[in-house]
Amino acid sequence: MSGAALGIEIVLVFFLALFLLHRYGDFKKQQRMVLFGTLLAWYLCFLIVFILPLDVSTTIYRQCVEDHEKQVSVPTSSPTNHTTPNSTVAPPKRNSPTPCYKPWSYIPEGIMPVFWRVVYWTSQCLTWLLLPFMQSYARSGGFSITGKIKTALIENAIYYGTYLLIFGSLLIYVAVHPELHLTWYGLQTIGITAANTWGLFLLVLLLGYGLVEIPRSYWNASRHGHLLMKTYFKASKLMTEKADAEENLEDVMEEVRKISESIKYNHPLRKCIDTILRKCPVDYQEKMGRNMDDYEDFDDKQNTYPTEKSLVKLHKQVIYAVQRHNRTRVQWQILLQQAIHLEDVSKNETSLSHQFVHSFPSSEPVGWFSRYIYTPTVEWYWECLLKRWFYRLLSVVLTLFSVAVVWSECTFFSTQPVLSLFAVFIQLAERDYNYLYIEMACFVTIFFLCISVYSTVFRIRVFNYYYLASHHQTDAYSLQFSGMLFCRLTPPLCLNFLGLIHMDSAISHQQKLQTAYTSIMGSMKVLSFIANGFYIYYPMLIVILCIATYFSLGTRCLNLLGFQQFMDDSEMTSDLIDEGKELIRRERRKRQRMEDGENRRREWKERYGNQRDDFTARNRSSHEMKETNYSESSRDRQNKYSRPGGRAERDCIELLQDAEPLDFNADALADDPLEAESGRHVGGRYLSMSSSRNRIFDDV
Repeated sequence: MSGAALGIEIVLVFFLALFLLHRYGDFKKQQRMVLFGTLLAWYLCFLIVFILPLDVSTTIYRQCVEDHEKQVSVPTSSPTNHTTPNSTVAPPKRNSPTPCYKPWSYIPEGIMPVFWRVVYWTSQCLTWLLLPFMQSYARSGGFSITGKIKTALIENAIYYGTYLLIFGSLLIYVAVHPELHLTWYGLQTIGITAANTWGLFLLVLLLGYGLVEIPRSYWNASRHGHLLMKTYFKASKLMTEKADAEENLEDVMEEVRKISESIKYNHPLRKCIDTILRKCPVDYQEKMGRNMDDYEDFDDKQNTYPTEKSLVKLHKQVIYAVQRHNRTRVQWQILLQQAIHLEDVSKNETSLSHQFVHSFPSSEPVGWFSRYIYTPTVEWYWECLLKRWFYRLLSVVLTLFSVAVVWSECTFFSTQPVLSLFAVFIQLAERDYNYLYIEMACFVTIFFLCISVYSTVFRIRVFNYYYLASHHQTDAYSLQFSGMLFCRLTPPLCLNFLGLIHMDSAISHQQKLQTAYTSIMGSMKVLSFIANGFYIYYPMLIVILCIATYFSLGTRCLNLLGFQQFMDDSEMTSDLIDEGKELIRRERRKRQRMEDGENRRREWKERYGNQRDDFTARNRSSHEMKETNYSESSRDRQNKYSRPGGRAERDCIELLQDAEPLDFNADALADDPLEAESGRHVGGRYLSMSSSRNRIFDDV
């Protein structure tokens, strides 16, 4: 099993990152470099989280082996140096060395340092260099690769300049400090410390929110009434956003239409217009195509044309407006499904038959899982009875974990006595060398920390610039921004976890063997005021953040600033709930009418479809027989009663037959247009304006 666990986790983590990217990104429409950069960032961060417990168990085994070698190599005292000739010497007492058991997931020495070095520096290059550049590149409205690169470099100049200023300040501090000697190793440690300090600052903010909000969200999910009211509230806000997105799209499309009509097919900027039109929705493309006349040449003297810079700005607006419109439209459908399902749960709670009945049955065929396992009875017991208790139990367990994390964050620097709960659990397992328990305890702890931090990253929304939306509705900018946040938050998160279990000597001040991950980070003693001050006391602020989140201070502040938030004691919230309820009722009635129409058409087709087909076939055969008899009799009557008429009579025939309007050619004349139609040679020529005959009132 040596190294097998590492290989298995590397593969599993890759598929986990790929699954999440498929859920939030769009493989068909988004650029390949955007998807690759985001996937690589997520994959490396998840890899650090999953592999770190193996590093901990391997380090504990190596510490045991080192202690065992020290116990075996204890030197014995020589009797001639410490005794007299008449004295007797007792044999030295040796403690029996404690046997060391190799863990099942042992990783050979030398692999983990190389692995961590590659993973860490790749993630840092992504978050500080590549992803910011790709973020500006993907959001740019340029029409060429050179233009997009130029825009990205200009936007990132200020970004890179800020961090170079911070790094330069730390560099000057180390150079001026008399006790510090500037070396390459120390310079590397300064860079790592600066990055981890910034990440720890964000980590505590996000962790303080997630530790409270995640257990509370599951507790509120067990309250169907509260969850339904919140869904109504979201529906009202989302409808406002959806209407705003549609209005914004209409305005942008109107501007595109005007510019598209002014720039003709042979204008030098026509290629830019065609690129913008390809980003527009299909229905707008068809409307613009019908109103365009590309056969008219442009005239530089008469019209004023937009510049390429203005078209770049318009292209950027089109991309943003279309993506926002599609996102709100899909989210509205998803939220509508959730609201209808919650209303169905409320109705089925009072059902005596214990059979879950849906208002709108799914049109998809019933699979074997729904037919044999998840039957309507099982669905009723789960949705109406068991689900709420499961969520409440899960909320209680998560609350206990949150309390343990908060307590450990405030006491992890105390080594005598050991107050951190996670350090106590690991040390108890270390005495018996129960490596499986050590790895599971480490994995559960760091996984809970990651869920608390990463879920906040997925929930956070900075207006409409950063927003992770599921069902393939996240734009390229938000995907790459999330990758940057993950790469910045994961290293300080892992260091914080190692500090909680007392595996980081820079914080615990113990002479213990360091993990391979800590050795890559370098010694934080280069900057003592950060290692002994900021890294120890700043995490205690998590208590204040948890209290603020519990009392919803942030929500109340946003509500006072005009951003409507869901609050039980707010009058604005009640109005939005009523509005959302009416919107859901309207959509339910609309869907019910569609369902009734489909059912009536289906019943009509099943009842009268075969009879109508038989009746149509009989009518077709009888009609063909009548047409054959009628054509033969009409031909006989025409041959029998036809006679040549005069000019007046032929004029009347022309009026009745509604002859086509004819073009006149002055080269020759035909006295009788009917003779020309009859096939006789005439000297003149007539051109038809239409290839088909029109009815008499078509032009009216």
